Amino acid sequence: MGFLDVILGRSKPVRPDLDRLFALPSAALTLEAGAGMEPTGLGSVCFASVEGGAFGTLREDVRQLLDTDTGGGGVPVEFSRDAYGYTWLLTRHAPDDTPALVNDLHAVNTLLQEGGFGPQLLCSLMSFRDADGRRLALVYLYKRGTFYPFAPLRGTEERRDHELELQTRALLEDDLRIEGDLSRWFPVWGAPGL
Repeated sequence: MGFLDVILGRSKPVRPDLDRLFALPSAALTLEAGAGMEPTGLGSVCFASVEGGAFGTLREDVRQLLDTDTGGGGVPVEFSRDAYGYTWLLTRHAPDDTPALVNDLHAVNTLLQEGGFGPQLLCSLMSFRDADGRRLALVYLYKRGTFYPFAPLRGTEERRDHELELQTRALLEDDLRIEGDLSRWFPVWGAPGL
């Protein structure tokens, strides 16, 4: 970072560290013990849409990668687009196989990054539920290298359970690098798997 950057208040962007995703299995154990939130076995990756042949090639590369990971026993991945035009990739595993889910999320992010789509990567998430049906996602912000909790309220349109989000932040401060700027805790309404 140069002298002019300091004067103008610019900060150096955080380099994405996809290996931080590997902290999710221990965070899942902490969440289950501390808040009764259990993994659902669902995880998503969100990226800005890629058009044309590049998107078709990307889809096939991801399917081949994940099909190889599952031993050819089926492709645990679905692609969709949300109302804002972002592409979501949803992967599924048994709820008790968090390491395999995290490996898939890491592999997809790495494939996108190495394929030149790193600037289009937005976030990855892993979802949880408790016995009362409350939902929670741990969201990894690719460009910030941080996590934050997102908890939509049941039966309401676009309202959040702020109490659960803050409780989750307090529980996971030792497990994950939590995003300190609450204004960056973006809602991911309708995210696949949540």
